[in-house]
Amino acid sequence: MVQRTMSACWGTSIMRCSRRWCVFLAVAALASTACARGFQLKKFSTSEALFTASVAEFQKKKWDNAVTGFEKLTLDLSARDTLLPLSHWYLAQAHENRQEHVLAATSFSRLAESFPDDSLADDALLAAGDSYVRIWKNPELDPQYGTLAQAQFRTLIGVYPDSPRRKDAEAALLALDEQYASKDYLNGLFYVRRGAFDSSIIYFKSVVKDYPNTDHARLALLRMVEVYRRPQMNYKEEAAETCTTLKTAYAGDKDVVKTCAVEADSVAKVVKPEKAATDSGASVRTPR
Repeated sequence: MVQRTMSACWGTSIMRCSRRWCVFLAVAALASTACARGFQLKKFSTSEALFTASVAEFQKKKWDNAVTGFEKLTLDLSARDTLLPLSHWYLAQAHENRQEHVLAATSFSRLAESFPDDSLADDALLAAGDSYVRIWKNPELDPQYGTLAQAQFRTLIGVYPDSPRRKDAEAALLALDEQYASKDYLNGLFYVRRGAFDSSIIYFKSVVKDYPNTDHARLALLRMVEVYRRPQMNYKEEAAETCTTLKTAYAGDKDVVKTCAVEADSVAKVVKPEKAATDSGASVRTPR
């Protein structure tokens, strides 16, 4: 086909086509030939044949062909066909490899919802949550996909409590809590920079209350101590109480020791002179 095209182009004086035009025709002919030999759904007379071919395309990392094949299978196969949940699984994986995280999560979720008794159901819920997590990378952005991810992980834990994927789901939930806590923590820092200390305390307290198992809870408590000690606030009792909480929850933590040592030093400076006077037997004059 290519040779005939080139001969027709270069050998015909009437057409007088340029060399560039002939090269274009040659490339077009090659592309046409490649398409004719490519992955075509009409070549497969049975669903089993299409499934086998689609798996082969998936293994060769030809994600577009895999999506095409498995998408058709998810539409054509009956609900009782054992290939249907596998087709959803491979379709979701192919979408994920094309960085189509929402489509991947949707396919994983459909598998878990349609086939809750299938051995892939808990894996699909974990994978769906992971796909949503990949979208919500910045805690300061709308947490919509973080919320959707939480729903998948919590469903896995609630419906499949004995699943080997449970620990992965719990770890993923804790990581999401860190992101949510980070969002409120950053808001608190923003108000500190603006000098709106009361507002910053509200956000820091929210971190401690809503996400107590995160590292941001510790950071929020440390920032609360610093804000309470600011001259504009001068809340000494609140700072001392917060330090007590920190020492109880994070005993030995170097940041806690450093931050709360200031409070201990200030107390020592007040107590030591009076103690020294008492120990030396000196009388203390009482004002009339």
